[in-house]
Amino acid sequence: MSDTEKNAPLDSAAAAAAAFEAIENRPFPDDVFTAPQLRWAVIGCGVIANQMATSLALAGRRLHGVANRTREKAVAFAEKHHVEKAYDSFEELYADPEVDAVYITTPHNTHITYLRGALAAGKHVLCEKSITLNSEELDEARALAAAAGVVLMDATTILHMPLYRELRRRADAGEFGRMNLAQVNFGSFKEYGDLTNRFYNINLAGGAMLDIGVYALSIMRLFMESQPTEVLSLGNLCETGVDVAGGIVCRNQEGQIGVVSLTLHSKQPKRAVLSFDKCYVEIMEYPRADTATIVWTEDGRRETVSAGVEGYALCYEMADLERAVAGDARAAGLIDTAADVMRLMTDVRRSWGVTYPEEA
Repeated sequence: MSDTEKNAPLDSAAAAAAAFEAIENRPFPDDVFTAPQLRWAVIGCGVIANQMATSLALAGRRLHGVANRTREKAVAFAEKHHVEKAYDSFEELYADPEVDAVYITTPHNTHITYLRGALAAGKHVLCEKSITLNSEELDEARALAAAAGVVLMDATTILHMPLYRELRRRADAGEFGRMNLAQVNFGSFKEYGDLTNRFYNINLAGGAMLDIGVYALSIMRLFMESQPTEVLSLGNLCETGVDVAGGIVCRNQEGQIGVVSLTLHSKQPKRAVLSFDKCYVEIMEYPRADTATIVWTEDGRRETVSAGVEGYALCYEMADLERAVAGDARAAGLIDTAADVMRLMTDVRRSWGVTYPEEA
C-alpha cells in the first residue's frame, strides 16, 4: 500500500473498525461511565447497533435486549453479541420492565415511530442521527419525553466527544477570545448509478443534509453563542428529489458567521476551522475526533489538544444519557443544541424543495 493510500480518509465503517482495532488491547478507562448504569436495549441490527454492542462490551457490559423488524436478524444479532433477549416485537421491548434505555438505530424516517413507542412506555431514549426527519417531529418527541419524565438524547457524536467538551470549556473561559467564523466541510463520494440506495432514495429519507449535514451544522452551532437568525443557501437536488450538495452561510445576532459545504458526489476532508480572536482551531475528521490543533494568532504557535478516544465514541453517547438520567444538567441540555440544528436543517432543506413522503 502506498503512503497516499495509507493516509487517505476512510469511509465511516472502515474508520470505526480501525478505531476499535486501535483500542482492542487497552484497559477500558474508568472516567467514561460515571453515572449509575442503565439496562440497554437496541432497536435495529445494522452498523450502528453492532458498534453499540461492541462498545458496551469494551466496558465489560452487555445489551439486555434487541428488537428488529425481522426477528431472525434480531436472533442472529443476539447470538453474536450475547444479548439476553431478542424480542418478538417492538411492543414486547417497550413493555419489558427490565429495560431502562433504548438506542434507536434504524433509518431516519422510522425514528419518530419508535420514539413514540419507547417514550410513551417510559424508556429513556438515545436516538441515532438524524434524530427525526424534521423539527416538528422532534418537538413532538420532546413533549412525549417531558410527559413521561424520561430523557431524550440525540446520538450525533459531536455532541458527546470529550474533545468538544474540552474546547468548549476553554472557549467559555475566554482563552480563545470571541469566535468569529466557523468553516466546516463534509464531502462523501456515494456511487450515483444506483438511485435506490439510501443516500439517494427519498423513501428512505436520503440526501446530504440528514446524513452528513447534521455533523457540520452541529459543530458550527456548538461553538456559536446563539442560534443563527440569518441563513442563505444553495442546494443541488438529484432526480429522486433529495439534496446531493449544498452551501450554507448563516449569521447569528452576535455577528458570528458559519459557512458549511456539503456534497455526496466528491470526497473531501471532514475539516472544521473555528476562528477566534486569539487563535484558530482546526479539527480533521471531526465527527468522532479526539485531537485538534490550535494555532495562536500572536506568534503562530501550534498546540495539540487531545481528549477522549475515537474508538469510545458510542460509549460517550451512552454515558451522557446515563449522566442526564442521573441529573447532569450539561448532558440533559444537549437536546437543546440538537433542536437548534434540526430547525436549521428543516428550514434549509425545505427552502431547497426537499420534501419527504412522510411530510407531504
